[in-house]
This record gives sequence, C-alpha cells and structure tokens, in this order.
Amino acid sequence: MQTIELGRTGQQVSQLALGAMQMGNATSESDSIRILDRYFEAGGSFVDTADCYEWWARKGGRGGDSEELLGRWMRDGNKRDRVFLATKGSALPHHSPELWAEDGTPNWDLARRTFAGAGAKTLTNALDGSLRRLGTDHVDLYYIHVDDRNTPLEETLEALAGFVRQGKVRYLGWSNVRTWRLERIRGLCERNGWPLPVAVQQQHSYLRPKAGLESASIVDSEQLDYLRANDDQTLVAYSPIVQGVYDSPEKRTSHWMMDSYAGPDADARLTAVTEVAADAGVTPNQLVVAWLLHQTSPRILPLIGPRTPEQLENLLPALDLKLTEEQLTRLENAGA
Repeated sequence: MQTIELGRTGQQVSQLALGAMQMGNATSESDSIRILDRYFEAGGSFVDTADCYEWWARKGGRGGDSEELLGRWMRDGNKRDRVFLATKGSALPHHSPELWAEDGTPNWDLARRTFAGAGAKTLTNALDGSLRRLGTDHVDLYYIHVDDRNTPLEETLEALAGFVRQGKVRYLGWSNVRTWRLERIRGLCERNGWPLPVAVQQQHSYLRPKAGLESASIVDSEQLDYLRANDDQTLVAYSPIVQGVYDSPEKRTSHWMMDSYAGPDADARLTAVTEVAADAGVTPNQLVVAWLLHQTSPRILPLIGPRTPEQLENLLPALDLKLTEEQLTRLENAGA
C-alpha cells in the first residue's frame, strides 16, 4: 500500500484508511482483530473511529465501544506506534430514554437535535474520554465530527489549538461541514495563529449528489473546487462505495443511501462503472475505490469500513488496479 501526504504537513499516511465504526458491535471482536491485522499486513496504517461509535447499536448505549476495542488491540503487541490514529468528538447525543423506541430502534431525529456539540468544555471531556478508552496519551488526528453552528467557531478553534499545544492531538480535522464554514475556519486560523484542520472528512464517491440536494455531509462541486485550491487540506472520503451499491443492483433500488444520488446522472455513471469494471476484470466496488485513489485534483483518501474480513479482502485488490487514461476518461465523462 502506498502512502500520501496529509495536507502539507509532511506526515505520510496510508492511501486507504480503515474505518472502525462497527468494531465491537456489528463486527465481533474476533472479526475486528482479523480485519485490523489484515489491513496492517497489507501496509495500512490509518485507523479512524469516534467517541460516539456505536451508541445506537443497543438500547442505552453511550458509544466508546470501537475506541475500547482499538485500545485493547493496540495494547496487545504494543502496536500504538504503528497506527496513525484518528478519532472524533461532538456527535454523541445527550443521553435520554427517548433516544430508543421500545424495540430498540434509535431515534435519529432526536439524536441529531441533541448532539453534544463543539463547546470547549464538551470537547475537553470528550477527548479525555477518548484517550482513556484508547489507552494512549495522544491521537494523531482529532476531528470535529459534526459541524456545530450553535457554538462560536472561535471557542471551538481555540480549544482545539489548546489540545495541540498540550500534546494530546497532533493534527486537526473537520467533518460534515459546508464549504463556507471551511473558509471561515481558515480565516480565523490565519488571523489567530491557530492550527488549521488538515483533513476534511466528507461522504464522497463516484456517484454525484442529485441536483438540488441539501447536505452538509456530501461533497458537491463547490467543495471540490475549494479543495483543489487548498491542497493543505486532504479530503478523507467516507462511504466511498455507498455501502456496496455498485456491486448490487438490488441495493441500488432499495438502499436508503441512494436517495441522495438517484436520478439520470447516477444511472449513467452506474452503467459506466459496470462496463469499465467488466472490461478491467474487477468488481464495480473495486473499480470505484481505484478511481478515487487515482484522483489528484483534489487528492482523495478513501475511508473504507468493512463489516467482515471478507469485505476487506474484496476491496484490497483496488490498491493494485492501474486504470488507463481511456478508462479514466470514460468514467469522468459519464453522466447526464
């Protein structure tokens, strides 16, 4: 696995990041360890989690399961120095029995309205909790998980700068954020001498969001343009294969994530992916990950989140797939 520079920090990270969201819940501990070991065997180093993962997995859950599992895994064999470790704060909802229905179904509408947010005290407590669960004195990358527009940016950025000064965090990131907010963050950091977030974690794939979509989480053309002009921030693309819809016609017609993409443009690009993948002798999912790895303006670092060891194995061949100029052109020009 090759590496790329994170922003313009000089820090090299693996070109494919591993998401640990489901580890310790949907993915058992034994399978999680198999996935982690195999990813590192393949040359990976960049592991991503969050303090809220996965509070919704069981009634009464408060998150932290993924961080605790990663802490156990790193302690076993003294692996911490091999890991570029990222975690996040601000998206754990305030605890309430109403967060779950009687059958244990999470109430996402309430959760989104009661996220902890990015106040200084909240983030301090969140980071200290993450460090405790991870069993480390610092994380390499700390994200604001969900942009908090109810807290002054100055308060959040000053708190984050403090984490860096204290040595608890090496680099900063921001997630689920609109472009105008990134520009405002940049201006405040420049004026106050605060460290600029060097990673922007957003939902991004080969499919493009449908016309008129209102989303702070999915990259649009304006955000791509911003990132091209500001290569000191690296796009970390979560849900790069949209939970596997490229390989599954059934998912394309029924999966809730397709609501953000469905339409003539998506149909045309799905056709192109299917055809080019067949020509290349790979799966459409593998082709999409490879396409993302080939992007240079802006550079894209895909974040995969396999639920099973088999899903990881199915994606790893994308690392060795070299697309021709003709294939890249076909994929780039496809669309309505």
